[in-house]
Amino acid sequence: MEKNSFVKMHGLGNEYIVLDSNNIDFKLTTQAIKRLCNIHFGIGSDGIVMKVPSSKADFGFRVYNPDGSEAEKSGNGLRILCKYLYDYGHATKKQFSVETLTDVVYADIVEENKGKAALIRVDMGKAIFASRDIPVNSDLPEFIGQKIQAGDKEFEVNCVSVGNPHCVVIRQDLDESEVRKYGPLLENHPLFPNRINVQFAKALSDHDAQILIWERGAGYTLASGSSSCAASSVLVKRGLVKGDLTMHMQGGTLKIQIDQDWNIRMTGEVREIARGVLSFEVLEDLEKPLAI
Repeated sequence: MEKNSFVKMHGLGNEYIVLDSNNIDFKLTTQAIKRLCNIHFGIGSDGIVMKVPSSKADFGFRVYNPDGSEAEKSGNGLRILCKYLYDYGHATKKQFSVETLTDVVYADIVEENKGKAALIRVDMGKAIFASRDIPVNSDLPEFIGQKIQAGDKEFEVNCVSVGNPHCVVIRQDLDESEVRKYGPLLENHPLFPNRINVQFAKALSDHDAQILIWERGAGYTLASGSSSCAASSVLVKRGLVKGDLTMHMQGGTLKIQIDQDWNIRMTGEVREIARGVLSFEVLEDLEKPLAI
C-alpha cells in the first residue's frame, strides 16, 4: 500500500482508522490522534487501531482513543485489525495470534464475503474480578454488587477486567440519558485510578442481554466488543444469564461464550468503510491544536 495509507472500518457502528506502523512516516502523538479522529479536521472515528511488530505473536496491536489516550484492549478494534490483516494479505492463514498491551489473543476468520473477512472470532482471554488487577482502589477482593456515589446518584456497580477495566451497572430498564449523564462521572470516579469503561446492562433471557455503553476516552458508543465481554461476564457471575449468549447493542449484536474458567470468546461482523492516503495538508496539520 502507498505510504501513509489508511483503512477505515467499523464493528457494529464502532468505527476505527487502521494504520500500519511500518507504513507511516509521522509520529502518532496525542495531538495527531485527536486530529485524525476529529470529524471536522481529520477523518473522524471512534479511535485508531495500529498494526505493530510483535515478538510474542504473529502480529502486534495498539489502540488509541479519540482523546489521544491509549487503551489496553478493544474487542471491536481487535476484530477490525484482524479483518485488515486478512484482507490486505498480512495474514495468510485464517487462524493467527495478536499481541495486545496485556496479553496474546487468538483470532479465527469464520466467514468470508467475496474473499474478504466478514465474521471474526477472537479469544479475548480471561475475565478478571480481583479488585487490584482491574484496578479498583478497594481492599475488597472483588468489587461486585458494591454501592458508590456518582454525582447526585448512588449506583450498585460490578467491576471486571477483560484486559481493560470495566464497571457494569445492572438495570431492569435502560435509559440512554442516564448513561450519557452518569457515564462520565463513573468513568472518572476516584475509585478507578486508570479511569474505567461503563456499561448499563439488562438481562433479556438466559441467552440474551443488552447494554448501553460509555467508553473510556471516547464517550457514548454504539457498540463495544470488550464492553460486551465484560458485561456478559458480570451477568454470568451474578447468575442472570448463561455463558453462551447474544449481546445486543444499538449498533448490532455479538456472540459471547464464557467457559467455567472465565475464558471469553467473542464472534461478530466487521465491515470496511473506506481506504485512502493521508494528504499532505492533513500531515502538515497533525500537531496543530484543534480549533474546537
